[in-house]
Amino acid sequence: MSARRDIPIVVLCGPTAVGKTRVAVALCRRLGGEIVGADSVQVYRGFDIGSGKPTVDELLGVRHHLLDVVEPDESIDAARFAALADAAIDDVASRGKIPFVVGGTGLWLRALLRGLVALPPVDATLRARLSQTYRELGPDAMHAQLLAIDPLSAARVHASDMVRVVRALEVHAQTGLALGEQRRLHALGAPRYRSLTLVLDAEPQAWAEQLAARTRSMLTLGWVDEVRVLRERYGRELRPLRSVGYRQIAESLDATGTIESLHERVLFATRQYGKRQRNWFRSEPSVDQWLDSDSALSQDTLARIEAHVR
Repeated sequence: MSARRDIPIVVLCGPTAVGKTRVAVALCRRLGGEIVGADSVQVYRGFDIGSGKPTVDELLGVRHHLLDVVEPDESIDAARFAALADAAIDDVASRGKIPFVVGGTGLWLRALLRGLVALPPVDATLRARLSQTYRELGPDAMHAQLLAIDPLSAARVHASDMVRVVRALEVHAQTGLALGEQRRLHALGAPRYRSLTLVLDAEPQAWAEQLAARTRSMLTLGWVDEVRVLRERYGRELRPLRSVGYRQIAESLDATGTIESLHERVLFATRQYGKRQRNWFRSEPSVDQWLDSDSALSQDTLARIEAHVR
């Protein structure tokens, strides 16, 4: 992936439910920008409610790229995202607008800003064996194995995420090196863009209240029905159905329980995800500043962005 340092971009990232889209829309309207999404669930068509996909009204006329760009059963990874984002950034910049890259998927953002670490190709036999072991031993046992050999990856990957747990174990078996350490060293490499990276966050109690309210609102709007329709149309093994929140709802369709218990399960999983996102961004060398999302529209922030894009 070649360097593209001639294009200045602004990156707004951070944990889920801190108001990244709200801040991005306000900044785009003031400074003449467009949003390039960096969310690994919002890219899928049909994953609307649970991904927090912004509506036309919420965008207030600001153009948003990389929403609804792949089918639910279509494959997309960090490399493909970076290629799509490159094209969107070129488009935005060609029209004299500021590209605001907005989202919370850390690996995708790293792929865009720093490129991807060179890894060995997939060994189908090894992957099948590790996947079978995962199913036999269970998520916790396999995650414990990963923790022993690759603590950086283990800290960022949930035990139930079989794809990423198996991939990290696979890379270690192939190379003898920890995937997390390889990615850490790669992140120190030369940047692809001239970027200003701002991490938005919120005070813990305010974030907890906002997250609880948003989760309840999503369930009220029909999140369970959304999952039911997706599962009926594409099957139970659909990869994005393993994402946070969607996984818990999909599991609930096969069990009994109240909407209140479902709310608590989804909320717990999302809180854990938010913690992993914070840990990721704290370790990213390309981060320039952490901001409280409620004060992200200060004159100081606006002046810093304007100075950066000149």
